[in-house]
Amino acid sequence: MELVVFYVAAAVAVVSALVAVSHRSPVVNVLSLVVTFFCVAVNYALLGASFLAAAQILVYAGAIMVLFLFVVMLLNAPSEQPTPEPRPVQRVAGLALAAITGAGALFLLLAVRVTPGVAPIDGNAVALGRLLVGPYLFAFELISVLLLAALVGALVLVKRKH
Repeated sequence: MELVVFYVAAAVAVVSALVAVSHRSPVVNVLSLVVTFFCVAVNYALLGASFLAAAQILVYAGAIMVLFLFVVMLLNAPSEQPTPEPRPVQRVAGLALAAITGAGALFLLLAVRVTPGVAPIDGNAVALGRLLVGPYLFAFELISVLLLAALVGALVLVKRKH
Protein backbone atom coordinates (compact mmCIF):
# COMPACT_ATOMS: atom_id res chain seq x y z
CA MET A 1 0.00 0.00 0.00
CA GLU A 2 2.85 2.38 0.80
CA LEU A 3 4.33 1.79 -2.62
CA VAL A 4 1.04 2.75 -4.30
CA VAL A 5 0.80 5.95 -2.23
CA PHE A 6 4.41 6.76 -3.11
CA TYR A 7 3.85 6.30 -6.84
CA VAL A 8 0.64 8.34 -6.81
CA ALA A 9 2.27 11.15 -4.80
CA ALA A 10 5.34 11.09 -7.05
CA ALA A 11 3.24 11.21 -10.23
CA VAL A 12 1.11 14.08 -8.92
CA ALA A 13 4.27 15.92 -7.80
CA VAL A 14 5.90 15.60 -11.22
CA VAL A 15 2.76 16.69 -13.08
CA SER A 16 2.13 19.66 -10.79
CA ALA A 17 5.81 20.68 -10.99
CA LEU A 18 5.58 20.62 -14.79
CA VAL A 19 2.45 22.77 -14.62
CA ALA A 20 4.26 25.14 -12.24
CA VAL A 21 6.98 25.84 -14.77
CA SER A 22 4.95 25.72 -17.97
CA HIS A 23 1.61 27.46 -17.35
CA ARG A 24 1.16 31.05 -18.45
CA SER A 25 -0.78 32.25 -15.40
CA PRO A 26 1.33 33.15 -12.33
CA VAL A 27 -1.51 32.24 -9.95
CA VAL A 28 -1.78 28.73 -11.43
CA ASN A 29 2.02 28.41 -11.20
CA VAL A 30 2.01 29.19 -7.48
CA LEU A 31 -0.97 26.94 -6.72
CA SER A 32 0.55 24.00 -8.58
CA LEU A 33 3.77 24.50 -6.64
CA VAL A 34 1.74 24.25 -3.43
CA VAL A 35 0.41 20.88 -4.67
CA THR A 36 4.00 19.80 -5.34
CA PHE A 37 4.97 20.73 -1.78
CA PHE A 38 2.07 18.70 -0.39
CA CYS A 39 3.23 15.67 -2.40
CA VAL A 40 6.75 16.09 -1.01
CA ALA A 41 5.23 16.17 2.48
CA VAL A 42 3.44 12.88 1.73
CA ASN A 43 6.76 11.35 0.75
CA TYR A 44 8.34 12.61 3.98
CA ALA A 45 5.50 11.01 5.93
CA LEU A 46 6.04 7.74 4.08
CA LEU A 47 9.70 7.83 5.13
CA GLY A 48 8.67 8.15 8.77
CA ALA A 49 9.77 11.77 9.09
CA SER A 50 6.54 13.16 10.47
CA PHE A 51 8.14 16.36 11.75
CA LEU A 52 9.59 17.15 8.31
CA ALA A 53 6.22 16.42 6.72
CA ALA A 54 4.48 18.81 9.09
CA ALA A 55 7.18 21.44 8.62
CA GLN A 56 6.92 21.07 4.84
CA ILE A 57 3.19 21.75 4.95
CA LEU A 58 3.30 24.53 7.54
CA VAL A 59 6.40 26.39 6.40
CA TYR A 60 6.58 25.92 2.66
CA ALA A 61 3.03 25.24 1.50
CA GLY A 62 1.39 27.16 4.31
CA ALA A 63 3.55 30.24 4.74
CA ILE A 64 5.99 30.85 1.93
CA MET A 65 3.84 29.84 -1.02
CA VAL A 66 0.77 31.61 0.36
CA LEU A 67 2.96 34.70 0.71
CA PHE A 68 4.03 34.31 -2.93
CA LEU A 69 0.40 33.86 -3.94
CA PHE A 70 -0.62 37.04 -2.12
CA VAL A 71 2.25 38.97 -3.73
CA VAL A 72 1.28 37.73 -7.19
CA MET A 73 -2.37 38.57 -6.61
CA LEU A 74 -1.58 41.91 -4.95
CA LEU A 75 0.68 43.06 -7.77
CA ASN A 76 -1.76 41.72 -10.35
CA ALA A 77 1.01 40.14 -12.41
CA PRO A 78 -0.12 39.90 -16.00
CA SER A 79 -0.42 36.55 -17.71
CA GLU A 80 1.94 35.91 -20.58
CA GLN A 81 0.21 36.35 -23.91
CA PRO A 82 0.73 33.72 -26.59
CA THR A 83 3.23 34.75 -29.23
CA PRO A 84 3.86 33.34 -32.68
CA GLU A 85 6.53 30.63 -32.82
CA PRO A 86 9.75 32.47 -33.87
CA ARG A 87 12.12 29.48 -33.56
CA PRO A 88 10.62 26.17 -34.64
CA VAL A 89 14.05 24.47 -34.72
CA GLN A 90 14.52 25.05 -30.98
CA ARG A 91 11.09 23.59 -30.28
CA VAL A 92 11.91 20.42 -32.20
CA ALA A 93 15.34 20.18 -30.54
CA GLY A 94 13.76 20.63 -27.12
CA LEU A 95 11.18 17.93 -27.77
CA ALA A 96 13.90 15.57 -29.03
CA LEU A 97 16.00 16.26 -25.93
CA ALA A 98 12.98 15.62 -23.71
CA ALA A 99 12.32 12.32 -25.50
CA ILE A 100 15.95 11.25 -25.09
CA THR A 101 15.88 12.21 -21.40
CA GLY A 102 12.63 10.30 -20.90
CA ALA A 103 14.07 7.23 -22.62
CA GLY A 104 17.17 7.41 -20.41
CA ALA A 105 15.03 7.77 -17.29
CA LEU A 106 12.94 4.78 -18.34
CA PHE A 107 16.11 2.76 -18.93
CA LEU A 108 17.42 3.69 -15.47
CA LEU A 109 14.06 2.89 -13.89
CA LEU A 110 14.09 -0.57 -15.42
CA ALA A 111 17.74 -1.17 -14.52
CA VAL A 112 17.54 -0.17 -10.83
CA ARG A 113 16.81 -2.93 -8.35
CA VAL A 114 14.50 -2.21 -5.45
CA THR A 115 16.00 -2.95 -2.04
CA PRO A 116 13.97 -3.50 1.10
CA GLY A 117 13.36 -0.42 3.18
CA VAL A 118 15.33 0.40 6.29
CA ALA A 119 13.86 1.19 9.67
CA PRO A 120 13.18 4.91 10.14
CA ILE A 121 15.68 6.79 12.25
CA ASP A 122 14.24 7.92 15.55
CA GLY A 123 14.59 11.68 15.30
CA ASN A 124 12.72 14.48 16.94
CA ALA A 125 12.29 18.21 16.67
CA VAL A 126 14.94 18.91 19.33
CA ALA A 127 17.63 17.04 17.39
CA LEU A 128 16.63 18.80 14.15
CA GLY A 129 16.65 22.18 15.89
CA ARG A 130 20.12 21.56 17.31
CA LEU A 131 21.37 20.68 13.83
CA LEU A 132 19.79 23.80 12.29
CA VAL A 133 21.31 26.19 14.84
CA GLY A 134 24.53 24.21 15.13
CA PRO A 135 26.60 22.96 12.23
CA TYR A 136 23.99 23.85 9.57
CA LEU A 137 23.28 27.40 10.73
CA PHE A 138 25.00 29.01 7.74
CA ALA A 139 23.07 26.90 5.22
CA PHE A 140 19.80 27.56 7.05
CA GLU A 141 20.34 31.32 7.01
CA LEU A 142 21.56 31.21 3.40
CA ILE A 143 18.27 29.64 2.35
CA SER A 144 16.31 32.39 4.10
CA VAL A 145 18.38 35.08 2.34
CA LEU A 146 17.87 33.27 -0.99
CA LEU A 147 14.08 33.24 -0.48
CA LEU A 148 14.13 36.93 0.43
CA ALA A 149 16.18 37.71 -2.69
CA ALA A 150 13.72 35.74 -4.83
CA LEU A 151 10.82 37.72 -3.40
CA VAL A 152 12.58 41.05 -4.01
CA GLY A 153 13.50 39.92 -7.54
CA ALA A 154 9.88 39.03 -8.26
CA LEU A 155 8.78 42.45 -7.03
CA VAL A 156 11.36 44.21 -9.22
CA LEU A 157 10.37 42.21 -12.32
CA VAL A 158 6.68 42.89 -11.85
CA LYS A 159 7.16 46.59 -11.13
CA ARG A 160 9.38 46.97 -14.20
CA LYS A 161 6.59 45.76 -16.50
CA HIS A 162 4.11 48.37 -15.26
